[in-house]
Amino acid sequence: MKNFICITCGVQVESSMAAPEKCSICSEERQYVSSTGQTWTTLEEMIQSEIYKNMISLEEEGLFSIATSPSFGIGQTAYLVQGKTFNLLWDCITYINSETIAEIKEQGGIDAIALSHPHYYSTQVEWAEAFDALLYIHEDDKEWVTRPSDKIIFWSGESLEVAEEMILHRIGGHFKGATVLEWKEGEAQQGVLLTGDIVRVVADRQWVSFMYSYANFIPLPASTVQGIASRLEEVNFTRLYDAFHRIIENDAKERVQKSAERYVDALNGVHFRTEAL
Repeated sequence: MKNFICITCGVQVESSMAAPEKCSICSEERQYVSSTGQTWTTLEEMIQSEIYKNMISLEEEGLFSIATSPSFGIGQTAYLVQGKTFNLLWDCITYINSETIAEIKEQGGIDAIALSHPHYYSTQVEWAEAFDALLYIHEDDKEWVTRPSDKIIFWSGESLEVAEEMILHRIGGHFKGATVLEWKEGEAQQGVLLTGDIVRVVADRQWVSFMYSYANFIPLPASTVQGIASRLEEVNFTRLYDAFHRIIENDAKERVQKSAERYVDALNGVHFRTEAL
């Protein structure tokens, strides 16, 4: 029995004798099945290949980024958020080995893991078991869990304080249970928001965007984006980190609000006109 991992999205599934016919994450319209077909690997095969290495980097006091080189799956970054007595892993990456575990334990380990949405579930159970950590997933995304575990806590409602100064906010959008993390102690107590790609920083690091499907370029409705902006208006933060190590260093809250306004105006035909005359 093996816990197979989809090579396209990097999500691990429940153990089986043979690889599944399809990945339930990739076969849904927010993701995609590779043009070369569905392919699988295992964590054991990844480790034995000696191809991959996790890079753990200090971003600011109390915050480390964790990314795999070369990139695997979707290629997202996870973040280790350090509180006074509690460490939280925000989102997951697929690759985990003994070196990664040892290095993180030197930083105090992981007490809990929180996920923004299903595309980053990756090998979350492997991480939870390695650190004896609880996994927090919003109950609205329960159906997308591909490897069940008694480590998983399906939380409900709009907000959850996982630990002092670390608050999860369900804001919807990309998925119904899409969640962001408010870290009140970050950026010298001015507040940091970690968003996965529920809110995605764009190329110039001055604006953000919101999508139903990034892979297939399907936008969100204007009303949904307005709802996200309204929820984030209630959260205090000055810096924002997304899933691909893009950072808005300053005035992030204001930039999110302006970006939402621009997005809605674009959908409503107010921001620009490009139709043929």
